[in-house]
Amino acid sequence: MRHVLYTGGTVDRIKKIGKSVFTIYFDIGVVALAILAILVCFAVIMRYFFSISWKELSEFNVTLFAFTTFWGMGINVIKGEHVTIDILYNALSPLLKKIISILDYLIMLVVDLVFAWQGIGYVKMAGKQLSMGMEIPMKFMYGIMPVSGFICAVCIVIKLIEYVLTDAKSIEEGREQ
Repeated sequence: MRHVLYTGGTVDRIKKIGKSVFTIYFDIGVVALAILAILVCFAVIMRYFFSISWKELSEFNVTLFAFTTFWGMGINVIKGEHVTIDILYNALSPLLKKIISILDYLIMLVVDLVFAWQGIGYVKMAGKQLSMGMEIPMKFMYGIMPVSGFICAVCIVIKLIEYVLTDAKSIEEGREQ
């Protein structure tokens, strides 16, 4: 029986699909951030020049800010933008770097899954209330916590697989770039 998954063409196709999915994921975050910037500028101009303020818009801006923050968790994982203490990390051998990176991602995965699980509980508890500004169920506002948590978990698993399947020397070269 042949293992087709490891042939060059299949792996390349999987990588291409992964890059396309990531581009869509990233672009959703960019669009949300652009909308947030425009709406915040609009709200400030309306409030300071015309003394007009909308509680709905204010609440939507806060919700959109939370969305962009939580949505960005997985993006930072995939792009390797999470915090590391480089001065210590760079002093290690390639094998130790690989081991520490894998442990780092495992810890991140555990913390992220706890975040997502607690987010589900929070949505169940507070999700039935109506929001003060937009007067919609809070589950639509708080729902980004577990959703982004599980998306981030997928991103962490992808990075874990990447690190496990990559030789230690390649990891060292990838971090230095």
